[in-house]
Amino acid sequence: MKTLLYSILFLFVAQNTCFASHLYLEKEYQNQWCRQQNGQTEYILNDKTRIDCLTNDYAIEFDFASKWAESIGQSLYYGLCTGKTSGIVLIMENPQKDMKYLNRLNEVAKKYNIKVWTMTPEDMPKQRECRK
Repeated sequence: MKTLLYSILFLFVAQNTCFASHLYLEKEYQNQWCRQQNGQTEYILNDKTRIDCLTNDYAIEFDFASKWAESIGQSLYYGLCTGKTSGIVLIMENPQKDMKYLNRLNEVAKKYNIKVWTMTPEDMPKQRECRK
């Protein structure tokens, strides 16, 4: 019985504590930015892939800075499928450290006409923030 109580207590605490390695979920950044741009989140293509945010002009992929290379392929594919310009929102939770990823992304983006934006935790509402 004591073990059961400790297990329940642990589950309750775990659900209410932030153990994530990021300050916010990718989806939270996505929802915040896309709403501000009057875009549609999670737009589903015919092949069941999902565009993170679709606006009038852009098909946009969101990724954390360390996943900069993955975001390129996805954004190019989404642009191809929709006829819109490919876009990437690079999430930079540690801007000083993440600048190297942004620089790499910008080099490729120039060559392939990908629009790049960035987000940091400061762009998010202050109501919820977890620490690493």
